[in-house]
Amino acid sequence: MAPSSATTRFHRFAISTLCVAMVTLVFGALTTSKNAGMAFRDWPTSDGQAMLTYPWLSDFARNWDKFLEHGHRLAGMLIGIWSIALVSAAYAFKQSRAVKMLSIAILIGVICQGLLGGFRVQLDERGLAMLHGSFAAIVFSLMGAAIALTSPGWGSPETETSRGQMRMMKVLAIAIVIVLGLQYFLGGLIRHRGTGLHEHLGLGILSLALIFFNFINCGGSSSQWLRRSATILALIALGQVLLGAGAWIFRFGFAPMGYVAVSDSIQQVTLRTVHTVWGIVTFQYAIVHLLRVLRVDHLSIFDREEPVVLRRQDQQLVTEGGPK
Repeated sequence: MAPSSATTRFHRFAISTLCVAMVTLVFGALTTSKNAGMAFRDWPTSDGQAMLTYPWLSDFARNWDKFLEHGHRLAGMLIGIWSIALVSAAYAFKQSRAVKMLSIAILIGVICQGLLGGFRVQLDERGLAMLHGSFAAIVFSLMGAAIALTSPGWGSPETETSRGQMRMMKVLAIAIVIVLGLQYFLGGLIRHRGTGLHEHLGLGILSLALIFFNFINCGGSSSQWLRRSATILALIALGQVLLGAGAWIFRFGFAPMGYVAVSDSIQQVTLRTVHTVWGIVTFQYAIVHLLRVLRVDHLSIFDREEPVVLRRQDQQLVTEGGPK
């Protein structure tokens, strides 16, 4: 069943919300990579000036740390306004109750993110900075869920999948989300506390193995929707592994090639930032894949139960001597 024109319009607006959020993520990740989170000692003002009156662009040449931090604040303000518009669009386009609640959850999440970022500055607390970064992945994943629930394939995906295979898909999808969530949290520990490296690498190997097995398992499914989803997740994860390897080399060096890492080099900052943002994208798509698996499982249960109900109705008609 094709989505209505109103749902299609909301779907496009949800995609635009994700794109705006990506700008906020990039600025935030760059700020952390450059250790510029405390470029300003005040919040919500910047050096005593209001958000929109601060001469932001003039910092591009003279103070890169302040340019990144204030850019992150401006992007955060923009995604806040965009999230309000998303909730308004959900009601204006008469979306389902689930989509409306999801839109409200996104707005609340964005507001909480802003407050976390502000308290991090006011209290100068590294722990809040790590929580701020970790919670960003959750809010970004909610935006991905809004896109998934209003996508063209959500209404009537293929459901011809065996019970055993469907059960394994659910187990793998849930396990992938849990492991990736833990791995991203440990990545935050590395960035903010300088600890948890080996645990992060171990979970990286485990998550890659789970995603590979998920790709194989979904590859045998008759649902092209799930096969495509598992393939995209595997490609995203592979890209994250390559980015992680690059970030490792540029941060710690690579003796076999005689490469010595240069602290805060352009290559190091860029790769660490992209690796962080891509980690959020990986976690988000794992959530989307889990939602798709649960959707197919829900519809396949309905399809299996419907013939049973019809048979019972037929038997009742026969017992009663046929229709009156």
